[in-house]
Amino acid sequence: MTFGFYTLGCKVNQYETQAMEQLLREMGHEIRAFQEPCDGYIINTCSVTAVADRKNRTIIRRCRREHPQSIIGVCGCYSQHEAGALEPLGVDVVGGSSQRQEFLEQMILALEKKQPHPVLDNPMGRRSFEVLPAGGLEGRTRAMVKVQDGCVNFCTYCIIPYTRGPVRSAPLSLAVEQAKELQGQGYRELVITGIEIASWGVDLPGKPPVTELIEGICRAVPEMRVRLGSLEPRIVTEDFCRRLQALPNLCPQFHLSLQSGCDTVLQRMHRKYDTARYLQSVNLLKAHFPGCAITTDLIVAFPGETAAEFAQSLAFIQECGFADMHIFPYSRRPGTPADKMPGQLPNAVKEERSREAIQVAEEMSLAYRKAMEGTVMPVLFEEAEGEYYTGHAPNYVKFYVPGEDLHNTIRQVLVAAPYRDGVLGELL
Repeated sequence: MTFGFYTLGCKVNQYETQAMEQLLREMGHEIRAFQEPCDGYIINTCSVTAVADRKNRTIIRRCRREHPQSIIGVCGCYSQHEAGALEPLGVDVVGGSSQRQEFLEQMILALEKKQPHPVLDNPMGRRSFEVLPAGGLEGRTRAMVKVQDGCVNFCTYCIIPYTRGPVRSAPLSLAVEQAKELQGQGYRELVITGIEIASWGVDLPGKPPVTELIEGICRAVPEMRVRLGSLEPRIVTEDFCRRLQALPNLCPQFHLSLQSGCDTVLQRMHRKYDTARYLQSVNLLKAHFPGCAITTDLIVAFPGETAAEFAQSLAFIQECGFADMHIFPYSRRPGTPADKMPGQLPNAVKEERSREAIQVAEEMSLAYRKAMEGTVMPVLFEEAEGEYYTGHAPNYVKFYVPGEDLHNTIRQVLVAAPYRDGVLGELL
């Protein structure tokens, strides 16, 4: 049988799609591009915002319209939270954010003209980590290993704790084993991912800190670059930085989740740090990893955000000096406390504040890339784009370099100047 996948949302979803593809191949099935004719289509959904929900429905409707005879299965956070909304869209098999093997078995039953049943559970009752095969996309240089699932932060704008359940951690031995397997398959870079990787270990015997996980993986795969997923700012301490500084294959790029640069907004979001603690984390990382790239996410126009609070956010992100940012206008998410908060702002305000924040973010990104001029960096090359071959340095800046046949090689590159969304480089 043939299957096509469409993935929305975070790196965890991307990882879980890769794992499902591998499971199907092991069963003897073929994976095709989503645009090609297939017996079954699987849409792995995101539900982080109401906008994400609309994207899910759009993709499902389009898939059903274009492939009326195929079996469609939907899994992920949207189907976990809104399973009842899927039958009217023509979905045949409903899965959630867990039990991927059983979900695939139900897809095959449906293709064999047998009656499938929904694969859904109560996320709050999950207590064990779902083991899935490690892997990467075919032809890619970078792979992911999922080390953690679930979240108990309950930020007021976020539905994910309700769709993913409590924290479950992969045993260190499993994470190391999968990392070694990926190194053996020829991947040059490994991304450690999870819903909230800073919480790794809280459910394991002895509650080991996430630094033990990072050290264990880095030392197990010395030939691979190791890149971290999103980090909670409070885990960045002097000890955290000192221990990570001793890992030569750890990429000096740190994504510290921010969401707002104003303390009163952070309180309404139920974030567990203030700007002073966040800035302390930024300064520690810059001191221990000179030239490192610190990236983040920012939500603008959160309910009740005043012009003064927004101005504080803009001033704070400039003080941090981020290498790159993702800017999101606040999107109401039914089922979250923020959806019921007073002071919901109109779309015109959201759009204007997004434009202002994006302009500041682009200026900081340009300044970071200009500061790289004249330096030499090792670049892992991935694919050809027009006249250039492109890849990423350890700080995750994208390089455009004239060259051919560079796929999955690491070469020393001289930085010439900022270019497009990255820098122009010259092979040495």
